[in-house]
Amino acid sequence: QVQLVESGGRLVLSGGSLRLSCTASGRAFRDYALGWFQQAPGKEREFVAAVKWDDSTYYGDSVKGRFTISRDNAKNTVFLQMNSLTPEDAGIYYCAAVSSWGTMARYLSLRYTFEYEYWGQGTQVTVSS
Repeated sequence: QVQLVESGGRLVLSGGSLRLSCTASGRAFRDYALGWFQQAPGKEREFVAAVKWDDSTYYGDSVKGRFTISRDNAKNTVFLQMNSLTPEDAGIYYCAAVSSWGTMARYLSLRYTFEYEYWGQGTQVTVSS
């Protein structure tokens, strides 16, 4: 079982930066892929970024070049550095995890919510124009 706790969300001005953190409990953090999803009011959760167990990274089209995902296995933490924020980046940001042990793990795209096994409670990001 893995528990995820996000932090770092707050109000920021358009054009500003923010770093979100997600800390996991449990063992074998390095064997999990971690993802970030954004949920704006009235919308579905959308893929933002993911980092695999081999440190390969993936990004949604709207955040490429602005956001950076990274992980610190020693601290059981994944980060999302968000730069050049716009009001369209506002919403609740959720951290999610999926293990590398499943038989289909090698085929995961990490871009869909159904691929993940564990979810955090989310952290609110507000971007003021």
